[in-house]
Amino acid sequence: MSIDYAGFRRELEEFARKSCPPEIRAVVAAGQKITKREYQAWQKILSARGWGAPSWPTEAGGTGWDIRQRLIFEEVMAENDCPPLYHHGLGHIGPVIIRFGTPEQKARFLPRILDGSDWWCQGYSEPGSGSDLASLSTTARLDGDEWVINGQKIWTSHAHEASMIYMLVRTSKEAKRQDGISLILVPMDAPGITVRPIHTIDGWHHLNEVFFDDVRVRADNLIGEVGKGWTCAKYLLERERLPPANVARLELLRRQVTRLVEDASRTTAGRRDFSGLHHKLLLCEADVKGARVMMAQATDDLIHQRPLGVQPSAIKMTVADCAQRLTTIALDAVGPDAAHRFLADAEDRDVPDATWIQNYMFTRARTIAGGTSEVQRNVVANQLLGA
Repeated sequence: MSIDYAGFRRELEEFARKSCPPEIRAVVAAGQKITKREYQAWQKILSARGWGAPSWPTEAGGTGWDIRQRLIFEEVMAENDCPPLYHHGLGHIGPVIIRFGTPEQKARFLPRILDGSDWWCQGYSEPGSGSDLASLSTTARLDGDEWVINGQKIWTSHAHEASMIYMLVRTSKEAKRQDGISLILVPMDAPGITVRPIHTIDGWHHLNEVFFDDVRVRADNLIGEVGKGWTCAKYLLERERLPPANVARLELLRRQVTRLVEDASRTTAGRRDFSGLHHKLLLCEADVKGARVMMAQATDDLIHQRPLGVQPSAIKMTVADCAQRLTTIALDAVGPDAAHRFLADAEDRDVPDATWIQNYMFTRARTIAGGTSEVQRNVVANQLLGA
């Protein structure tokens, strides 16, 4: 049966206009930091409509949409200033539970991801284990029917507001490094967990370090087999850079910056020349369209179990670079006075121009987080050139 894609788009557009609360759309349109409050409220609305997990299979509560429908969904939501889907639950640990979890684990965790009840964070990086993740040292030992966890995670986004963390732990020191790692799901309110903020230059609180001191978690919170967490981790990391939401966020950012440049052009009434910024925006728009094509191809390859090759690395680099260029354009649009206001309003940065200073600062990390661009270039070179 053929799909009426034009009708599908119209249905999405009507839903976005009528169902996404104006106060949430205002936050997104202004380029402000989207918090748990906005993400969670929107997720509940989508879940009630049956659209909570566009990329999940129907048997797990997903939509059953094809690739084109999923991309249209992301595009329409971005066009209407709706928040992108929050990735840690829907794009990361959810698919891992679907692939490696037991029926009981799927029944226990997936519905709470779908309706936004649980808010997840990722416990991978450690002070001495970033790019070399296999060197992690946080341990978990089995004591009866519980795992006892000790160690530290760092750069943990949203840990201060998360209810659950999926984390890699070392359950054996006898095997080779990758074979001694397991994946465990841990409630963030478990006794022995301490979360400390990491202050970043953008002034937004997103990063944390998390300490585990004899934290006990039920044994059946382990996903997959003991010592086979590296298999789960590779499965997750392969998908971490591929959710269409990554490109949708970039499209949303492009729309925000375009709107900002147009508004600045009008308000300055010819006192400043914005032709150069408009040209740079056109180049960014071309890159966003290119990223969308790459995403569609990679997603299709993923579904049909074809090798992804360099696509995840290429997409990650394109998205990170373009995000930095867009926020640089925004910084040029608001002008140098915005920096003075940003510094003057250090305690209250919810002013429009300061928001774009924060976005500029925030995107400086995009070429580091999730795998540095230098590492991605090496991956691409090794695969294409056989180095």
